Amino acid sequence: MGTTKKYFYDWEQYEEGKGSASMIKEILEDPEFEQVTDLVIGCWGNPCEEDCQQILNGIADNADKFAHVEKLFVGDMDYEECEVSWIIQGNYQALWKAMPRLKELTIKGSTDLELGDVSHEALESLTIICGGLPVSVMESVQNAKLPNLKKLVLYIGIENYGFDGDGDCVRTLLEKSDFPRLEYLGIEDSEIQDELAEIVLESKYMKQIRTLDLANGTLTDKGGRLLLEKLPQYPNIKKLDVHYHYMSENMVEELETLPVEIDASEFNEPETYGGEIWMNAMLTE
Repeated sequence: MGTTKKYFYDWEQYEEGKGSASMIKEILEDPEFEQVTDLVIGCWGNPCEEDCQQILNGIADNADKFAHVEKLFVGDMDYEECEVSWIIQGNYQALWKAMPRLKELTIKGSTDLELGDVSHEALESLTIICGGLPVSVMESVQNAKLPNLKKLVLYIGIENYGFDGDGDCVRTLLEKSDFPRLEYLGIEDSEIQDELAEIVLESKYMKQIRTLDLANGTLTDKGGRLLLEKLPQYPNIKKLDVHYHYMSENMVEELETLPVEIDASEFNEPETYGGEIWMNAMLTE
């Protein structure tokens, strides 16, 4: 098994002058780093005002020293350190070549996020956790050359926090992307989760994936009925994740009769305000 280590600064360290530039220096000077295969980058001091570009540049500039890393998580911080919508990310263009052994990449935050021209032979898992996913990032995923990608998880989020597309953008991504080894597809955390469920259920990946993840959004009985109707057509799917949802108890019971492992936990009640019904995705701000 690989060794995991997280590098981060708290506010006091930031006040003392620590930041993204010093973090790279400290990582490289850490005698344990040579054994670290799972590298986690947490708060780099003041991530709502300072991006992580110097960290990404530092990895690229020292590619030989980071070449052993197989898993990378950039932005692993809770809301007390920085709300997800405030995390300022960076441009990952140079990272694809700099980390040839990278198998898993997780990015948290989408402000100023750029993936660039994504091309990587070894990457097996890509996860983007955010309050709103820009179309520009979706297009980079759509055009990505990732022949060994097995897991894709995209938090779609909402317009107020970065999502500037619609269901058709997700449909285009699923139509035009080419991930021949994909086994796990997660399109989640959306306030249009019923619409996205329909789009995913019509996609080419339904014939090959083993896990369908539509969690953390506003999935209602409308989406649940679509799942009941369509999933029996795909015996290859062994797991359905719809946790954090707005489906009724009866609908959940019906879904649980399907011959798949299902997570339908975290039921939510819609709220009524000003005569309108409101439902919220799990992660936005």
